[in-house]
Amino acid sequence: MTEIPSAVDELTTPALLVDESALQSNIETMSSVRPGHSLRPHIKAFKSTALAARLADAGHDIFCCATVTEMEGMAQAGLGTDLLLANEVLDASRLGALTDVARITVAVDSDETLAAAVNAGIKEVLIDLNVGLPRCGCELEDSARLADAARAKGIEVRGVMGYEGHLMDMVDRDKQREGVAVSMAVLAKAHEMVGGDIVSAGGTGTFDINDVATEIQAGSYLLMDTHYAKVGLPFRRALTVLCRVISINTNGNYVVVDGGLKSLAMDHGNPTVDGADVFFCSDEHTTLIPHEGTTWAVGDLVRLWPAHVDPTVAKHERMYVVDGDRVIDAYEIDLRHW
Repeated sequence: MTEIPSAVDELTTPALLVDESALQSNIETMSSVRPGHSLRPHIKAFKSTALAARLADAGHDIFCCATVTEMEGMAQAGLGTDLLLANEVLDASRLGALTDVARITVAVDSDETLAAAVNAGIKEVLIDLNVGLPRCGCELEDSARLADAARAKGIEVRGVMGYEGHLMDMVDRDKQREGVAVSMAVLAKAHEMVGGDIVSAGGTGTFDINDVATEIQAGSYLLMDTHYAKVGLPFRRALTVLCRVISINTNGNYVVVDGGLKSLAMDHGNPTVDGADVFFCSDEHTTLIPHEGTTWAVGDLVRLWPAHVDPTVAKHERMYVVDGDRVIDAYEIDLRHW
């Protein structure tokens, strides 16, 4: 890695910043509710083995991943104590090659994904259940059959997995609890039928109200974003995209900064910025309408709050850890590719 600048005004923009105080607060807040192996941090949210190592030092040394590349990177970084690919994969050959250096478990929800695990030499699986999110997961009535099929092939079934992702961003916590109870009743029934020690579920939005899961697959809590912030969770926003003002139009009263669609994920909407409204984003630009009393000059630095952490991080090669305007560390985003 190249030498780390000592101040944010020395960075080439757009640049990804992580506030050290907020980051540490989020680690400690989560640890107080989900200590040790009751949390399985989701690598997809931050895609950095350096940041994962920091979580391992805090007692969270089992992880889940979304891609084969993430699994490989974690194993190669010596963080393979217990890795779960919480995603279906039809070519698991690269994962099979990791079983001598890491504990590898994959989620399966069909005969085809089970066959992929068997053919790759994977030794352990979780049965993935559909608990309400229209995505991956088998139906409850098929879970025991699939578990029996796995065991017949010599595969250990460690338990079950289900993701109540359709409930993660609910603002009404009472309704969210009701929804989680419904989803987890399905997963608990499957666990009775399938067996094993693990019930893996949840995420940042339900980390404190999912009482069925033995481990919570949370990741966004670490850096947070504006989408999750509206839920009122006890985590602080730590991630911003640092940009520079490159143009000012006094007639239209708008300001243009040098970060846009190629540095910010937009699936959850526009970023936000203190002291201005976001007019719109384009490929390399974001146009801002300053609030009364807010003034910027060409060359000034502006920090944008992203709406969605995970894909925003994946657009960058490095995140800079900062204390105010001082750069104190940098983490390579070394797991960013598929």
